[in-house]
Amino acid sequence: MPSTDIPFADVRETHVAVLFLVGDRVYKLKKPVDVGFLDLRTLERRLAVCRREVALNRRFAPDVYLGLSEVTDVDGSVCDHLVVMRRMPEERRLSTLVAAGEQVADVIGQLARMMAACHASAERSAEITAHGSRDAILGRWRASFDELRELDDPAVDRSVIAEVETLTEAFLAGREPLFEARMSEDRIVDGHGDLLADDIFCLDDGPRVLDCLEFDDELRWLDGLDDIAFLAMDLERLGEPALAARLLARYAEFAADSAPASLRHHYIAYRAFVRVKVACLRHAQGNAAAADDAKRYAAIAVDHLRKGQVRLVVVGGLPGTGKTTVAGAVADELGAVLLSSDRLRKELAGRDPNDSAMSPYGGGIYDAEHTERTYDELLRRARSLLERGETVVLDASWHRQAHRDAARAVADETHSELAQLRCYAPTDVAAERMRRRTGSASDADADIAAAMAAHTDRWPDAVALDTVKAPSATTAEALRAVTNSS
Repeated sequence: MPSTDIPFADVRETHVAVLFLVGDRVYKLKKPVDVGFLDLRTLERRLAVCRREVALNRRFAPDVYLGLSEVTDVDGSVCDHLVVMRRMPEERRLSTLVAAGEQVADVIGQLARMMAACHASAERSAEITAHGSRDAILGRWRASFDELRELDDPAVDRSVIAEVETLTEAFLAGREPLFEARMSEDRIVDGHGDLLADDIFCLDDGPRVLDCLEFDDELRWLDGLDDIAFLAMDLERLGEPALAARLLARYAEFAADSAPASLRHHYIAYRAFVRVKVACLRHAQGNAAAADDAKRYAAIAVDHLRKGQVRLVVVGGLPGTGKTTVAGAVADELGAVLLSSDRLRKELAGRDPNDSAMSPYGGGIYDAEHTERTYDELLRRARSLLERGETVVLDASWHRQAHRDAARAVADETHSELAQLRCYAPTDVAAERMRRRTGSASDADADIAAAMAAHTDRWPDAVALDTVKAPSATTAEALRAVTNSS
C-alpha cells in the first residue's frame, strides 16, 4: 500500500479524482472508476489520462502543470500516478475577485489576448474543422433538447425550453453560409472546452487558465468564439455582463475575428443552455437547489437568443419623410448593416452617389428597369448578409407591394425576422426637408414626391412612424416596433 505518513494540508475530492494540497503543490490522484464518459479502472488508463491532462493544460498554463509523479508501494513498485501542479492562491480566483467587486477589467483584456494567442496556435485538422459545421452544432443543441424531453420535471418551465428550441432552430436553419465561412477561415480549433471563472487565477504576472476538458477530444473541438463565449456566459452568471462584453470585444480584436453579434449571442446561449441541462439533471437526481441554477441559466440563454435574432428591417416612405434618418439610427442601435437604395442605384449606374441624376418621375436612372435592378440587387446583398448572421436595414421608398413581397420572401427563406417601418410627415414639412437637404444621394424633390404618392401601393403591414416628433422619440418607437416584430 502507498505510504500515508505525509502531512497533507488539505484533501479535496471530485467524482473522478482526489486532490492533495501540500505546501505550494497540488497532487491529483485519479480514482479507479468508470463514470461512463471516462474509464479509469486500469493503471495504464490512469497514466494515459494523467499524461494527457498535463500535455493539454500546458497549452494554457505551462508553469502550473509541472508533470507527473509516482505513487509507490513499500517495495518501490509503482501502484499509481499523480498529476503534479503548482498550487494557486485561492483568493486570486477570478470568480472570487468578481464576487468581491474587485477591478478585473485589465485581467479580462489579458485573458482575451491569451486565449486569442492560444487559439491561433491550436491544433487544426479536417476532423476538427468538421465540428464547427452548422449541422454539428445543431446536433449538439438537439441532443440537449432530447435529454430534457426525457425528464418528468425538468426544473425549467417547458415553455421556456420550447422558446429556446424555436429560436435556436430558426437561427441555425438560415445560417449555413455563416458556419461554412467560419470553417473556411480555420476558426475551428482544439480549444479549452470548459472555460470557467472558478478555474482562472489572476496572478501579478498574468492570469493562469486551468482544467481544460481533457477526457473527450471532440468536446474541445470548437469555434474559438464558442470557447471564449463559455467564460463570457460565466461572467454574466456572476452578474457582470459588462465584463462579458469586454471579454468578447477584446477577443475579437486580438483574434481579428469579425463574427457578427448574432453568433456571439448564439454561443453564449448555447453555453448557458448546457448548464441548464446539467442543472436539470441534478434536480432530477434529487438536488432541489439545482432548480434555481437551471432557471438562472435559462434566463441567460433566452436573453441572448432573442438578442441574436437575425432581422431584416425595411424602412420606407415618400421622399422627405425622414426614412434615411430613421434607417441610419435604427442600424446604429442594432449594430446592423445599412443598405440604401439611393446610393446603390447610382453605384449600379456607375455614378458618384453625391452627383445629381435628377430627371422627371420615372425617367433616367429612375425608370422601371433601373428601379427593378436596384431592388433586386438590394435584396440580393441583404440575403447574403442575413445568411451570414448580420441584421440588415434597408433604406428605400418601398412604395410598390411587389418589392415588399420580395423582401418578405428573403426574410422567410433566410429564417430572419421581418420588420416593416413606414415613415410619414406632412407634405409641407417633407418639402422643406428636401429643399434644405445637402450631401444626400437622393435626387427627389416635391414634384417627384407628389408623383410617387400617386403611384404608391397601400402598406397595411408596416408600422407607421410620425417623423415630425423628436428624433430620439421616433428612433425609440422604431426600435420597439422592430423588437416586437418577432
